Amino acid sequence: MSISSLWRQSIGLSLTLFLSVSASAQSDYTPPSEAPDDWGPISIMQEEVEYPYPVEFLDVTHFGKDGKMAYMDVAPTGPANGLNVMLFHGMNFGGIGFAPTIEALAEAGFRVVVPDRVGYGKSSKMDIPYNLHIFASDSKKLLDHLGIEKTGIVGHSMGGMLAARFTMTYPETTTHMVLVNQIGMNDSRPGRPWTDIHERAAQLEESTSYQSILANHMRYYNGAIKPEYMEFVRIQYGQLMSEEWPLLARIRAWQQGILYFDPVVYDWQHIETKAILLGGQDDRLSPGFAERSQYIAETLPNADIHQYPGIGHNPHLDLPEEYHADLVAFLSSDPDTAATDW
Repeated sequence: MSISSLWRQSIGLSLTLFLSVSASAQSDYTPPSEAPDDWGPISIMQEEVEYPYPVEFLDVTHFGKDGKMAYMDVAPTGPANGLNVMLFHGMNFGGIGFAPTIEALAEAGFRVVVPDRVGYGKSSKMDIPYNLHIFASDSKKLLDHLGIEKTGIVGHSMGGMLAARFTMTYPETTTHMVLVNQIGMNDSRPGRPWTDIHERAAQLEESTSYQSILANHMRYYNGAIKPEYMEFVRIQYGQLMSEEWPLLARIRAWQQGILYFDPVVYDWQHIETKAILLGGQDDRLSPGFAERSQYIAETLPNADIHQYPGIGHNPHLDLPEEYHADLVAFLSSDPDTAATDW
């Protein structure tokens, strides 16, 4: 039996066990063990995916290649407070994953800007060596394009890494920094040899399946996954079915490589912006998450930490009312005061 076959069997057994434990723990919904028959391919630009707000595009150029960055620019729906906030998504969601957060912030009076980073969502899938500086410069270019001089920054998961890099690079632009269940909480290079990007892409192309995608998403929730969250699984699986999956696998390998060759652990000490680590305390994606979060909070010159016991990687989905109330309170606070003052 091939290594790939063994890997798929292992994933299947692990997933079956995980689904049964999760289902008995909290919910009467159990995700299907195989992809639904009506799930079809999704194009590289995700034209088939409906976003919650209108999507616009900004021209970008990297390594001599032209592309477009998709973004949502959402005006306040409640009384405007004159404040702006930019949301940075994680690796497996794109801006669409922030739908409840956009709604809550807009209702609170914020103008909310949500880009899909190049390589993600509805943005161009540029075959380039990705790094956090590219994402940060694109985000600043978007703010300049929109005429926004000051903004709060919220980064979830890998978006937390970008939030740190952006805030360190553009401190005059950033009023508040919110790290929501950030990954990349340590320097992963010691004792870990480099894997060639093309080798990693070939591994992804061969090993990625509906079961592996679902198992990965299941780790985000400490209870059972809800039916509405399966849309994120459908989007990712649909791209696996696309004829352009080999290109997407290579792009994903570049993006995953950021965790290895572009750590942010050396950025934190230079960030004086008012900051908070906000989110689920029991995040299974990162071993020792609570302890590492405390270390980051102590390393940042002006940071608070506020986490929810029993909640995992996606607090904006699992604990929306409490999380969004806290997020609004922090982003509304005076940026020139101590981080604990909110």
